[in-house]
Amino acid sequence: MSTQQEKAAMFHQFHTKGNPLILVNVWDAGSALAIQFAGAVAIATGSWSVAAAHGEQDGEAMPFQLVLDNLARITASVDLPVTIDIEGGYGRFASEVKGNVSQVIHHGAVGINIEDQLPSGAGLYAVEEQCLRLSAAREAAEQAGIPLFINARTDIFLQNAPERHNHALLEEALIRSKAYAEAGASGLFVPGLQNLQLIQELCERSSLPVNVMVTSHEPSPKQLAGLGVARVSYGPYPYLQAMEHLKELGQSILSGN
Repeated sequence: MSTQQEKAAMFHQFHTKGNPLILVNVWDAGSALAIQFAGAVAIATGSWSVAAAHGEQDGEAMPFQLVLDNLARITASVDLPVTIDIEGGYGRFASEVKGNVSQVIHHGAVGINIEDQLPSGAGLYAVEEQCLRLSAAREAAEQAGIPLFINARTDIFLQNAPERHNHALLEEALIRSKAYAEAGASGLFVPGLQNLQLIQELCERSSLPVNVMVTSHEPSPKQLAGLGVARVSYGPYPYLQAMEHLKELGQSILSGN
C-alpha cells in the first residue's frame, strides 16, 4: 500500500493538461468504494453531496468534526489518493485555515479544494486575503511533510450568470490564478464556467492546471481534454443521480412492480 506521501505525489502527476484527471465526486465511504471499484485513480468529495448525505446544508453548516470523521472513514476504506472539499477552509483567518488543513492531512487527505467565496455566499475574499489563507494551507502541508494538492477554487464565474461570462471575468480569474500560484496553490478550480472558448483561453494562459466542473454528460471529458483542461469533476451530479435512481427503485418496490 502506498504511503500518504506517495499518494500525494501520484495525485499531482494525474493533473495533465489535455489528459485530465476525471473525478466522480463521492460523499461517504460506501460511495468512495463504489467509485474505486468503477476504476477511478483518485477519490474526491464534494461538499454539497457530503452535506446532503448527512442531512445538512452546504456552506459549512456541517460540523467540521463530522467532516473529518467522514474523511477518516473514506481514507480508511479506499487505497486511492483522496482529496476533500473543505469549502472556505472552515475559518476566515489564515491561522484557522492552517489548523484545519493540518487536521485534514492527519485524517489522510492528499488534496483539498478551498474556495475564495466569502462565508456569507455573496462576494469573494480580496486577492491578498485569500493568498494569506492559501499560504497558511501550504505551510500546514509543509509542516506535515505532505505535498498537498491545493486546488484553489475561484467563484468568479459561479457568482455571475453564464450569459455574463466574458473576457473581463476571465482576466479577473487569471489575476487570481497568478496570485494563488505564488501563494502555494497547485491548481485552479473554476466552477460555473461553461463557455468552451473561455475555458480554452484560461487553460492556455493559466500557470496552474485548470479544473472544470461538469453537472451533466456534456461537455465530455474528451471535449474538455481538447481545450487543455487538466481535471474534470462532477460536483453534486453523482449524488443527485444516485438519489434519483434510489427513488425510482423505492417507488418500484413499494408499488409492487
